[in-house]
Amino acid sequence: MSVRAIRGATQLDTDEREHMLERVAEMVAEVMSVNGLVVDDFISVIFTATSDLVSEFPAYAARRLGFGDVPLLCARELEVAESMPRVVRMLAHVESEQAKSDIRHVYLHGAAQLRIDLTGTFRQ
Repeated sequence: MSVRAIRGATQLDTDEREHMLERVAEMVAEVMSVNGLVVDDFISVIFTATSDLVSEFPAYAARRLGFGDVPLLCARELEVAESMPRVVRMLAHVESEQAKSDIRHVYLHGAAQLRIDLTGTFRQ
């Protein structure tokens, strides 16, 4: 079994608590689905959010999906001029038999524009 890192990002339409929980849960579930993972495969997850998102901790959405025993951390994304607004990113460390090249990263909604080089690994 190897340790792999998986990236994800999603953009919110508005900074509203339920919308945050919905979009983050969607991102986490999609990472799990496309990589054939279950919660027990996760070692830890780091979430970052842009400074315009203050309605909820992104990690709470993962907790509601059953990540109670997985160490989760929230942090503030760097404020770079002209960066995309209302974005939550994740970096998950997992145990997996997949090769690094087979890991699928997930970029949803407007955040798909962050990694257009990952053809086929995101959806609008």
